[in-house]
This record gives sequence, C-alpha cells and structure tokens, in this order.
Amino acid sequence: MGSGVADGESASVGPAETAPENLGPAGFELGDETTEIARIVAAAEPGVEKIPAAERVYAYVKAAILDRVYPGGELLTEGELATAVGVSRTPVREALLRLEESGLVKLYPKKGVLVLPVLAQEVNDVLEARELIETHAAAKVWPRRKQLAATLEPLVQEMRKHRRAADAKSFLEADRAFHEAIVGAAGNEILAKLYNSLRDRQVRMGVPGIEVQPARMERSIGAHQEMIDALGGNSAKRFRDLVIDHIHVAATDLRGMQ
Repeated sequence: MGSGVADGESASVGPAETAPENLGPAGFELGDETTEIARIVAAAEPGVEKIPAAERVYAYVKAAILDRVYPGGELLTEGELATAVGVSRTPVREALLRLEESGLVKLYPKKGVLVLPVLAQEVNDVLEARELIETHAAAKVWPRRKQLAATLEPLVQEMRKHRRAADAKSFLEADRAFHEAIVGAAGNEILAKLYNSLRDRQVRMGVPGIEVQPARMERSIGAHQEMIDALGGNSAKRFRDLVIDHIHVAATDLRGMQ
C-alpha cells in the first residue's frame, strides 16, 4: 500500500474549509485501507466534540503510520501531533500509549515518540501468528463451508474487477476482506481482533510491492478461487492446506521486499 501522498508533500486545509472524507486533518491523502479511520478524524470538526480527542489522535497517527506518511525511524513530538489534530497534549499522550501497546511506536520521555521500523523478527512473528490464526479458523469454519463460500465469492469478483482496473489498493482491500471473513466465520471475536491488528502491522511491511508486480494479483486470485472451490468439496484438509500454502507464498513475497 503506498502512502497516497504525492512526492511526499502534504496540502493544508484552511480554517474555513472542510476536509474531504479521504483526507487527514493535516490535509494529506490516506490510502483506501484507512479511509474509515480518516473519516472519523475528518468528522471531528472544530468545536464539535463528536469523537473523544484521544480517539482522533489515535486514528490520525495510526493512519499516517500505516500509510507510511510517518515512516519507520521518524521521531515525532507531542506538540506537532497536538497541532496536527487540533487538540491539547493530554489526549496525545493517551493515544501514544495505545500505539505503543500496539507495537507501532516507542515513547521516549522529554524527547518524543519514535515510529518503530519494521524488523525481520517482526515480519517472522506476524506471519507465524497469522498462520496459526488462519489455519485454526480454516478448521473451525468447515461445518459452515457453504455459507462461507457464498460470502467469499463476491470478494474474489471484487479482486478480479480491481485487477482489470489496475487498482492495487482496492485489490488489497478485497484480499484482506476475504481472509477476515474466514477468520470472522470461526466465531472467536478475540482472535478476529488480533488478526485485524496483525494485518495492520503487515500493511507497512511491504504491501506496495504488489503495485510494481501486478502478476501477483493474478496468482492471488487463482489461490483464492481454489479455496472457494475447496469449500465446495469434501476435504477439510485440502482447504486447510490451501490456506497454509497461500500464507507461505505471501510470506515469501513479503520477506523478499525486506
């Protein structure tokens, strides 16, 4: 996923202007993956406490990190974040503590907050955790495979549509929705939330590579269709093996970008 910011620049939003839905409060465009987060931020109009200040800061900083507007290794200050979102420093500290718990930043008292770079060990840890969750989900959903297949088929059609349009960001959104549907169908809300956080962390590990190698889209579509076809068969093992193989291919691609 690219940052969506042309040449690293950002546009400003004047006090009398209303930020479009896909812009953060500082005016730079966010990727499709964080549009909902950006909407929350933009909805918090000056003087209207629609959303708690700490939530606005959290959404803003998380979106900027995932879109690599704030890349790994960048040092931010509470003051600049407070100014960007239009809040005091108190909610900034609260939001940064949550982001630190998520493994996205590291706080250094009196110095600022460091956006943590992606390390090889983090890549391995995320991929290992993702495999554990998805293979567990693959076994759990088998009794409800017909209903699941009906949910997944439109998502593969979305992937095909975005491939034809060469829209990598939307393609990745449909891809993510496909896997989240499998995990969600397993019925464990804790694992579903953990899985979502893993995919967030994976977003900044090298997803943009798909944009320069569109052949991966075709390969990915084929793999997803195979999973759906397996849900129409009688082998739970085949479905589980296809899920594992797909994750291993994604892992190889991801490690190759590091």
